[in-house]
Amino acid sequence: MRQKKESKKGRLVVLLFLVILVVAGWLGFSRLEGTPPVVGLNLSLETLGSRARLTGTVSDETSGLREVWVALSRGGVDKVIYSKVWPSDGFPGKGSTFSDAIDVDADPGKLGLTDGKALLRIRATDHSLRNWLKGNTTYIEKEITIDTKPPGVDILTRNHNVATGGTGVVAYRVSEEVSKSGVRVGKNFFPGYSGYFEGHENVYVAFFALSHLQKKGMEIWVEAEDAAGNLTKAGFYHYIMGKQFKRDRINIGDSFLNAKIPAMNVDAFGAVPDSNLNKWLIINSKMRAANNRTILASGLKTEPRMHWKGTFKQLPGSASRANYADHRSYYYKGKRVDQKYHLGLDLASIRQAEVPAANAGTVVFAEEVGIYGRTVVIDHGFGLLSSYSHMSSVRVKEGDVLRKGDVVGRTGVTGLVGGDHLHFGMIVHNIFVNPIEWFDGHWIKNNITSKLDQVKRDLARTGGRK
Repeated sequence: MRQKKESKKGRLVVLLFLVILVVAGWLGFSRLEGTPPVVGLNLSLETLGSRARLTGTVSDETSGLREVWVALSRGGVDKVIYSKVWPSDGFPGKGSTFSDAIDVDADPGKLGLTDGKALLRIRATDHSLRNWLKGNTTYIEKEITIDTKPPGVDILTRNHNVATGGTGVVAYRVSEEVSKSGVRVGKNFFPGYSGYFEGHENVYVAFFALSHLQKKGMEIWVEAEDAAGNLTKAGFYHYIMGKQFKRDRINIGDSFLNAKIPAMNVDAFGAVPDSNLNKWLIINSKMRAANNRTILASGLKTEPRMHWKGTFKQLPGSASRANYADHRSYYYKGKRVDQKYHLGLDLASIRQAEVPAANAGTVVFAEEVGIYGRTVVIDHGFGLLSSYSHMSSVRVKEGDVLRKGDVVGRTGVTGLVGGDHLHFGMIVHNIFVNPIEWFDGHWIKNNITSKLDQVKRDLARTGGRK
């Protein structure tokens, strides 16, 4: 009997030993893990300027984060940008935090550092019991350049007059290479392009515009940003001319709705209403907005080269049936049901009249687009484009290079229209502007070409010096 008890006790000891061995093995495997923290900060930057921020995440999914430390080092002196320590979860080898999102101000000037070469140093450790309880460490060192001086901007054009819904142009010189520059009109930004003035790559031209809703008092300035994120804002003299636009009443009848609505696809805009009028309301709001975005996106394909020259060509023998920025009120059975702005010219001639390219350029869009029907967009360079809609046929394709007067297609009734005509639009970067200005040779000379010619003469006289 005693021998049996001793045998049973021996087995319990062995079992207990095995349990202890398993637990110790598990602890050794989990608490002594060797995977270092992952540093997911944005380290693509080569320069740090006055607007610099350090963003990203640091994580350790196994034993948890112990410490993250980030500093800028110049002349052997560390200036700490970010430092944080996390405790364990109460048991050695395991932390309570496994990921940390970092978004901190990294302005070197605020740290007292001067411009020049520096080191960005990052250290992250975890709660692993490895390395004599110090944990696993990830260390990164990156050489960067501190640049806190913003670029200089000199405005070279003079007397900038622009109307509501109209276009203006500014030429300006920057003192250093910039990553982005252009004209800010309220919240809208119009990029500038170099290359217009041969031999002066630091001189930029930017077309800018006011929408039909922007009026006197709108803030306008040139801004330039360098690779380090330093930003300069330079104001310039400008005068905004207010403009009143026409109000128009349009009656919507069942015959028009029954003829047009079935062909318009409203499925992409949510639940399909049960009546043609309600479908039309969706088309006139949601589809119109989406179609405008599609056409205006062509501005992103513009080339930094001025293709156009002289007055823009209007549809020959045409009369205007609707104007730019007409404020349209739509009525159904005597009740106003909607209102929108008409952002182009409706030009009517003979049925299926040939449509000429208004000026030289490259076709950047040629597709069917909702309410506008068969549409072509031509890039004239530097963010200036023209659009042609409702055409019955299109003779060009994307990538075609056109001269002024080349046939683009024929007028028609495609899209949400009732009669044969051309909807003609002018675009500056990402907004529709008043095409009438571009049909006026005197306006083009006074507001665009003479200003750029004057800058060209000034640059030739001074050799590009201030």
